[in-house]
Amino acid sequence: MARQNKKGGIALVTIGLAIVLLVFNLGRLTQRNEERRTNPAPVEAPEQHKSHSTKKPKVLRELDTFTGKVIGIKDGDTFEVLYDSVPERVRLAEIDCPEKKQAFGMKAKQYASDLCFGKTVTVINTGRDRYGRIVGKITTQEGTNVNEQMIKAGFAWHYKQYSDNAKLDDYEAQAREKHLGLWADNNPTPPWDYRKERRRK
Repeated sequence: MARQNKKGGIALVTIGLAIVLLVFNLGRLTQRNEERRTNPAPVEAPEQHKSHSTKKPKVLRELDTFTGKVIGIKDGDTFEVLYDSVPERVRLAEIDCPEKKQAFGMKAKQYASDLCFGKTVTVINTGRDRYGRIVGKITTQEGTNVNEQMIKAGFAWHYKQYSDNAKLDDYEAQAREKHLGLWADNNPTPPWDYRKERRRK
């Protein structure tokens, strides 16, 4: 009988301790929740992205006549020439080639590429256009005047709005007579008319 009472006492003590621990833990949990409500954790500010507006504008170099390597052909009359480790975009003076989406536009680009891509050329700068491109005359090391050759081959018009070069008039007339390049069409659309029409749409 005494042994049973002893076991019962131990059981009661164990239950009592368990209740005390449970009450203690509940008290701590309640205290933590209260602290979180009164002192919320600081919200981290989102990381600020760097503004691209601080990028320095490209400085246009004052170039007269220079020699460089043709590293890009944008279309029949617009090239990229590497000079002093910096590329310069050059728009051929006095001529206008078909736009790439026009008939013979891609052929004009290919012909220009065959003429001088990867070659060393001399550029005579006649000024810059509103896009910052050099408007110039390009001559290869072999002595080919690229501006003139594009017209001779029938892949460009003489851009009379910006030129009164009579020699280019003659080259254009000869190419037209022989039906070279774009003159294979009976009535090809000049690129300036093509651009004007696209702007209206």
